[in-house]
Amino acid sequence: MTDKTVLNATHRALGARMVDFGGWDMPINYGSQIEEHHAVRRDAGMFDVSHMTVIDLHGARTRDFLRHLLANNVGKLKLTGKALYSCMLNERGGVIDDLIVYFFDESHFRLVVNAATRAKDLAWIEKQAAAFDVEVKERPEFAMIAVQGPNARAKVIGLLHEADRPRIEKLGKFSAAAAQGPHGMPLFIARTGYTGEDGFEIIVPEEHAVALWGDLAGAGVVPAGLGARDTLRLEAGMNLYGQDMDEDVLPWEANLAWTVALDEGRDFIGRAALEAQKAAGVPRVMVGLVLDDKGVLRHGQKVLTAQGEGEILSGSFAPTLNKAVAFARIPAGEPGDIRVDIRGREVPVRLVKYPFVRDGKPCEGI
Repeated sequence: MTDKTVLNATHRALGARMVDFGGWDMPINYGSQIEEHHAVRRDAGMFDVSHMTVIDLHGARTRDFLRHLLANNVGKLKLTGKALYSCMLNERGGVIDDLIVYFFDESHFRLVVNAATRAKDLAWIEKQAAAFDVEVKERPEFAMIAVQGPNARAKVIGLLHEADRPRIEKLGKFSAAAAQGPHGMPLFIARTGYTGEDGFEIIVPEEHAVALWGDLAGAGVVPAGLGARDTLRLEAGMNLYGQDMDEDVLPWEANLAWTVALDEGRDFIGRAALEAQKAAGVPRVMVGLVLDDKGVLRHGQKVLTAQGEGEILSGSFAPTLNKAVAFARIPAGEPGDIRVDIRGREVPVRLVKYPFVRDGKPCEGI
């Protein structure tokens, strides 16, 4: 049976086209996916991300546990509300999931993990937590709304209790804080996102989610579906779990080296495999591709290089650029001229450094 978020009826009333996404009935768009994409790049859009899983961790050894569980180092989290992006690896170094961890205090951290990986994530986390006597508590009573775009923060702050506005206005990137929203609703507001734009991801009790969505719409925030979210995150150079990395892909092969902390004396799960692959030489690399001619780059298309064959991972038409872009995993080494097999036709593409878009504008060389 397909799960539904508390906002499901709201999406349907808005005429959303609904699809199955990781077992959830979610809006792909409310009309024009392109217009929703541009609304986020130029003003402010909102996404229902209540299908994401919120997990609270409690216990005296929670920090030690996360130092063992995650490839990034939670030792960086010292101030209440600070957040960190990390991969959670298996013993082979493959990516079980990518997630965000928030620090409340030494005995309380929060994880937000992907919807499609919920069951395996919970099972893995609970199994590893037992040795550290850490309580793992899923929080299904929360909904989550992402508000993204150059005007997103101002629109959200305008809805908050007046006393909270200066504090949330000063909230740094990858930081979070509690605040009082419209009608006194309690909010957990994080300055994070998955679009390459500034904004907030707001965790709200389910009973207030429909009202908050309505208040945001009243403030001029445009509803946007998963289709726009996908093109936005691709333009911004952000990986999608299950498409750009999975349990058979190590972070070195997914351009996620920046999320791995090989700090001395920390034996996190998968570390030995990562160090072994790094020493032997990483066999595959993840790169950005741009198609300047007409056509669309799609997941699964064959990529031809001087070193051998690769594959398109995430690929789509990029509305901000008005051309197709993609991530691809190709053999390491000098690739030479790169071509993509599109329905039996070898089409030349350009190798570029991504992100493709930053601050709403094409990056240099794109």
